[in-house]
Amino acid sequence: MSAESSWGLSTCNPMPIARMRAVYRLDEVEKRLDKLPPREHETLRATYERMLEKGGERFQVKPSGLPAMEHLYDELPNFHPVLDDVRRQLALCHDGPDALELTPMLLLGPPGIGKTHFARALAHLLGTGLGFISMSSLTAGWVLSGASSQWKGARPGKVFETLVDGAYANPVMVVDEIDKARAEHAYDPLGALYSLLEHDTAGTFTDEFAEVAIDASQLIWVATANDERAIPEPILNRMNVFEIEPPDADAARAIALRLYRQIRGAHDWGRRFDEQPAEAVLEQLAAMAPREMRRAWMTGFGNARLAGRDHIDPADLPGSGPRRAPIGFMQ
Repeated sequence: MSAESSWGLSTCNPMPIARMRAVYRLDEVEKRLDKLPPREHETLRATYERMLEKGGERFQVKPSGLPAMEHLYDELPNFHPVLDDVRRQLALCHDGPDALELTPMLLLGPPGIGKTHFARALAHLLGTGLGFISMSSLTAGWVLSGASSQWKGARPGKVFETLVDGAYANPVMVVDEIDKARAEHAYDPLGALYSLLEHDTAGTFTDEFAEVAIDASQLIWVATANDERAIPEPILNRMNVFEIEPPDADAARAIALRLYRQIRGAHDWGRRFDEQPAEAVLEQLAAMAPREMRRAWMTGFGNARLAGRDHIDPADLPGSGPRRAPIGFMQ
């Protein structure tokens, strides 16, 4: 019995159902714009004018039925508990007019096992947009909540920009490597999450730059981390925490084979290569993290092509050949 049929619910690949939802009030934006002194705060003025031009309503979408998810169970074999949880929550809004609600989730696990790929796959499944924040490359503590327009170089935060510039009221918002966030003396980069992860307070979230309340209550939050010890307890308490294990040998082999077929089928040059890679090559790929597999396959395809072969040998993969001498001056 398939994962979906065990629910007793029909599954399909449904088109999203969309209705409009106001994410901010135009009259509040107009009031803020009218109060700006002439020839001052040009960046803030441009922000308000952009908000008025785009209008305050966005699409609020959800699948029209319980979507088929078997392909995700195959593609993400180490994410089955997370997929089960998503499926349960999708079933709750399957038969009625209720909006889609997913409890914020934190995916814990070592680098390269597919946490970010899962978030992108979730956005595609739900038919909504995607916002992405990498906390490891954070350049300002106010990336989520924006900074006061009185500060030099201030701008709106990522939540505001995703809702104002995007088409959806309920995009998937990914906070990648949330455990890498570093607090500054003036801004806690995670401070805004205390209200954003609570449905009631997120409905009137106010970006510090624009100072206009926006409805962020429909955002679907997915955070990723390697180590939960660096994440404040109040944030952990607001999320469903899943520990993602690396795929076992059989699952890793299946992922590697699927990637080979995807890459081969997506390129015209792929037809020159065998439909099935050699077992020794698959075994070597299965020892890699999923993130590394695509790069390894591309290197293998390129090396095989340079050698004039229609198949990849183990020696074509990165790290298989003799190490090159480092470039530098002779001693």
